[in-house]
Amino acid sequence: GELGLREAIGLARGSDSRIRLLHVIDKAPGDAPSSTPGAAGEWTAQMRSNGEMVIHDAKTAVRAAGIEVDDRLIEAIGERVGPFVISAAADWPAQLIVCGTHGRRGLSRMLLGSDAEYIVRHSAVPVLLVRGQPE
Repeated sequence: GELGLREAIGLARGSDSRIRLLHVIDKAPGDAPSSTPGAAGEWTAQMRSNGEMVIHDAKTAVRAAGIEVDDRLIEAIGERVGPFVISAAADWPAQLIVCGTHGRRGLSRMLLGSDAEYIVRHSAVPVLLVRGQPE
């Protein structure tokens, strides 16, 4: 999320670090609000467009901070995000993964999201989780 990006920029600023932005599209067409014919393709295209916009805005912020940046948009429709993050981090290779998490209230606050937990458990490099604003 935005707070995770700010933290990554703060860590990279003043060093020789680069930031690689990674956005994984994981929502299945079945998550679409409509089941009309053609809705699945439209839904996937909308998710891709939203992901491209998120990446574009984040790249703009990173470049404005004077930090080298590149990006990856991965389509993993209906799959878990964690394995894709771990694979991308290993391929790069990353020295740190900064991951935004959802701000939750109540009982769910005690548990990490399944994607964040997977990343923490399987990463070969340190992981910084940045909690988002409470929902």
